[in-house]
Amino acid sequence: MNTFNDIKELVTALKREEKLISEMFAKRKSLPYQLNYARELVDYEDSRIDFLIQHSVINENGSVVELDDLYREFFEQVLDVNEEINLSYIDENIKNIKENINYYFNENNENKRYAYLRIIKKTLKKIGLITLRSVVDIRRNIENTFKNETNYKNKQLKLKNLDNKRIIVNDLIKQTLNLTDKDELTFFTVAIDEELSKIVINLKGQLNQSSHNLIEIEKQIIDYLNQIKHQERFVEKLRKLKYLKDHFLIQAETNIKQVLSQNNDIIFEGKNIEPLKLSITHLQIDEDARLNIERIAKHHSERKNIIPLLADKISDEFLEDSVEEEIFIDLEEVKNGFIASSDNLFNFIMKYNFMKEVDFNERVTVYCQMVSQFENKLTIEDNYETQNEIEYALVYPK
Repeated sequence: MNTFNDIKELVTALKREEKLISEMFAKRKSLPYQLNYARELVDYEDSRIDFLIQHSVINENGSVVELDDLYREFFEQVLDVNEEINLSYIDENIKNIKENINYYFNENNENKRYAYLRIIKKTLKKIGLITLRSVVDIRRNIENTFKNETNYKNKQLKLKNLDNKRIIVNDLIKQTLNLTDKDELTFFTVAIDEELSKIVINLKGQLNQSSHNLIEIEKQIIDYLNQIKHQERFVEKLRKLKYLKDHFLIQAETNIKQVLSQNNDIIFEGKNIEPLKLSITHLQIDEDARLNIERIAKHHSERKNIIPLLADKISDEFLEDSVEEEIFIDLEEVKNGFIASSDNLFNFIMKYNFMKEVDFNERVTVYCQMVSQFENKLTIEDNYETQNEIEYALVYPK
């Protein structure tokens, strides 16, 4: 395995193969990326793919290529699209801070003590960012799992595992706060400066924000798990009812009639059509009723009776049976004739009697179809000839 000599060489290589790497990254979760597709994106210059393989940017496995895990994880982290939640980063960073605090107190050289302090500051910043990103990843994974996972058992199990990760993140937040407020209080009192003070304040703000989000995530997980249990019970009950119905046992083994008789929902009510009969006496006395009747009668009188148009009688000539004959080229028959001949395929097709008029271009098409379909029964030589500005290979029967 070769390594890049410097950053410039790495960036140049990634820029040169930007199209290929972008496409492979976009399709990292779909079907395996075929080597032939990769060759198209590098203009069939195999040396460019070999260069990426030798420098472990991509890996080759037979006819499939994929981005190396190191670069895939790097792009996912930078673009904030990673779905794998690695909580060990926070724990390792807490241990790293404690180790460097010990080094800081044991060191008498000011320059070296400042170097340890700088590592501690950088690690504190990293803990805040990783914690926020972990919380966002947990929330995104919860949403994706609940919406996209079709298997109820796997959906329930994945949500419980994500809830365990939420608990771990919450514990790591408490460890970090204890580190700054209790466990290493001496260090944060002695070594405090303006920059470290800002870092600690910003870190506590990020951790508090993460804690509030984790509370909402916990509520969301509980709600989703309850929905899954309800849906699972409903589906199970529905399956039992369907089984009983299919076997004509639903009335004998259930109280469905009693349940339906006690249900007064409107959907189970029959539709009663009540006739609207107006009182003759009321119509004779009420002036408004008479005016309304006249208005409605006038509206109906203005309606036009639309007489539907009838189509003309279908002509008898359209009802007569007609037969249309067409002569097609039987490639199997052409192949049998060619195998029995001693001529090359192109000349044979140019002279062949197809029982209909076939021009030069159509005969060239037949030649190509014959080579494509019966390649195993033909001998294709490396010798070529030309006719009408078309170069063709000499093909003979095996």
